Amino acid sequence: MARKRIIIVGGGPAGLMAAYKLCLSHEVHIYDKEKNVGQKFLLAGKGGFNLTNIARNEELTGKYSPPGFLTDSLLNFDTVEIRHWLAELGIPTYTGSSGRVFPEKGIKPAEVLRNLKNRLSENGVLFHLQHEFIEFNSKLNPVVLFRDEKTVLKADFYIFSLGGASWPITGSTGSWRTIFESIGIGTSPFQSSNCGITVPWPDTIKKNHAGKPLKNIRLSIDGKESKGEAMITETGLEGNAVYPIVPEIRNLLNQNIPVQLLIDFKPFNTEEQLAGKIRDKSILSKDYAEVFHLNPTQLAVIKAFSSKESYLSPTLFISIIKKLPVPVISLRPVEKAISTVGGIRTEDLNNDFSLRKYPHFFTIGEMVDWDAPTGGFLLQASFSMGNQAACSILKREQV
Repeated sequence: MARKRIIIVGGGPAGLMAAYKLCLSHEVHIYDKEKNVGQKFLLAGKGGFNLTNIARNEELTGKYSPPGFLTDSLLNFDTVEIRHWLAELGIPTYTGSSGRVFPEKGIKPAEVLRNLKNRLSENGVLFHLQHEFIEFNSKLNPVVLFRDEKTVLKADFYIFSLGGASWPITGSTGSWRTIFESIGIGTSPFQSSNCGITVPWPDTIKKNHAGKPLKNIRLSIDGKESKGEAMITETGLEGNAVYPIVPEIRNLLNQNIPVQLLIDFKPFNTEEQLAGKIRDKSILSKDYAEVFHLNPTQLAVIKAFSSKESYLSPTLFISIIKKLPVPVISLRPVEKAISTVGGIRTEDLNNDFSLRKYPHFFTIGEMVDWDAPTGGFLLQASFSMGNQAACSILKREQV
């Protein structure tokens, strides 16, 4: 196999994985505009460092949209493979709640990144930091800027791992879209995913209940349901019960359809069971907390979005406990989101994530227009995409 020169633009999880797979066979260079690679990886670790999930096969592939787009890459390098790879790097893992996979306790994100960088350096990967990708030249070579000096990058293959538009503090701004559009590659605008939602709280909620959780609730909208916890913020709601239904909310908002989220405060009780608590009893609204086991925050939210008649009638109150309609104004901005959708259109890519128009260009990670929930699935896909692109290059060179 002839040794090729491969340039990876963007040092996020997808790009680093591609480098790991390629560096034993080829000359690999990583260019990143920040002072170090993996900035978003480090920031993500501060909020719960789940590297993947134990889901496999259809349970795994079913977490992603558009359906089928990532299936081959996920099955070729699944959650078990990720754990084996981490073990090779000296990072043992364990399974936490809800199937999330974490580094063993005491191992911080910086240590995982350091182990990976050291392994890459040992295998000859060269890092070029503070080199910002700014354009393609007339020959379709990428051009980077370093200390006000432009450099044209030349290689046999190029892998772009430029991120989406969430967490711009890490350098992930999505400004590269116009660069790809200039060479005829279609992109979609970035939109928030895995983010909070904006709710028109009355001032009493903002003042007295912001920062408090709504635990053990079920949220539903447009046929999609999610159980878990949601945190009240001054702007709305966020948390693990909210993120899975963001795609449905986003779809309705994009169609300018008014959005009403339904909150079930008693997902483990039927209306009939709740009605049994008040049968043959004289119940007043002041008794609701004790009878239905509702805390002051829950009662405040229910009161804020129900009519006086519904709130004061025990029978009607049971109905709104189970289906409280809460209006949603918008999703939180992309810079506040955990992840984004948008970027390189999937129809412009081959199965190995190379561009149909330019097969020696690969685009991987969050810069491509796919979506997934939190829980380890975002990193899993980025790692799988990096592996798929690298394996494709290795196979091409064997032909």
